[in-house]
Amino acid sequence: MAQGIKDKVVIIGMGCTRFGEHWGSSAEDLIVESFSEALSDAGIERDLLEAAWFGLSVDEQNLGKSALSLSETLRLPNIPATRVENMCATGTEALRGAVYGVASGACDIALALGVDKLKDTGYGGLPERTKGTFDDLWSPSATAPGSFAQLASAYSARHNISMQKLKQAMAHVSWKSHENGFLNQKAHLRSRTTIEKILAAPTIAYPLGLFDCCGVSDGSACAIVCTPEKAAELGKTGTLVSIKSMQLALSNGSELSHDSWDGSYALTTRVAAARAYREAGIEDPVSNLDLVEVHDCFSITELVTMEDLGLSDTGNACDDILAGKFDATGKVPCNIDGGLKCFGHPIGATGLRMAYELYLQLQGRAGQRQLDRPRTGLTHNLGGFPNKNVCSVSILGLYENDGYR
Repeated sequence: MAQGIKDKVVIIGMGCTRFGEHWGSSAEDLIVESFSEALSDAGIERDLLEAAWFGLSVDEQNLGKSALSLSETLRLPNIPATRVENMCATGTEALRGAVYGVASGACDIALALGVDKLKDTGYGGLPERTKGTFDDLWSPSATAPGSFAQLASAYSARHNISMQKLKQAMAHVSWKSHENGFLNQKAHLRSRTTIEKILAAPTIAYPLGLFDCCGVSDGSACAIVCTPEKAAELGKTGTLVSIKSMQLALSNGSELSHDSWDGSYALTTRVAAARAYREAGIEDPVSNLDLVEVHDCFSITELVTMEDLGLSDTGNACDDILAGKFDATGKVPCNIDGGLKCFGHPIGATGLRMAYELYLQLQGRAGQRQLDRPRTGLTHNLGGFPNKNVCSVSILGLYENDGYR
């Protein structure tokens, strides 16, 4: 019987570039920057790495389709390296590969790195895999804002919530992201705004306005993981961050096959969250989680995710958000680093960036945005559309020699 990975793997080093527009840097430059920070943080030599997983979602034109670009850029010591891609969960997939490699006993120390350089496409949203021609950048199919706007409409109808109230709650989500991102020197967008300005912004896809949508960025993030025993052997006696669970759920077509799904929630998030809580031993996420990093590609996504993760009762997310439950000073701070909305969204790096924030917070190293002694946090990615997607939910916490508390 499967026993899970809880407390079998710890993170000993992480790094993350500033997310944003890096016109003067190549993707390789960003890879080196995040890796250098992680390696310095871990305090180990490069030759101790035994395997690597490379998350790359879109930037194949510059970096190729394999993990060769990672191995060559970092001069890795001829170790196994695997390129992974799973839509917006790509960064988390890289981390999951490294964690599973260590937990299985296949290696003692593994590397996970994610990168994407999206601003070079000149495209405001998520580009196609081939760049630069009119046919590649234009499609008559559904857009991301349009699809998530339908999520907002379905949620409003399902719970009989007025569009005015829903837009107020979405505006609060966006306002919170800007407040949090303002304190983060590595965030793409570092500017405060007001609820009034958010509500008055141009409409992108009703009811989503400009401030309800995240942009895309250039950036890279990196993690080095090992067993707790190896960490002790390396002299890591300080605060260790442990992997409590990593779960993945993909749509199987049921959302599009019949009317059992009403379009007001993300089925995969509910499935992945239930598995992650069970593996981590979490019975009450509101009480057990000290912070969460969720996939706020749109403000409505974060709102709905609060219910899908069990952090709000069904139909109550608007009230909880407006009451400040997920603000930096609230019961369960959400996207304390600014989230996709303000930290940015280089697809291949996003999941690892979320883990980076939890890692800093759990070790008390988050600077101005540091929370009061957090012990356990959650990351969540949702790649694709509400009706067809991949979802990852991971839980990280302080490592305890006597188990999870």
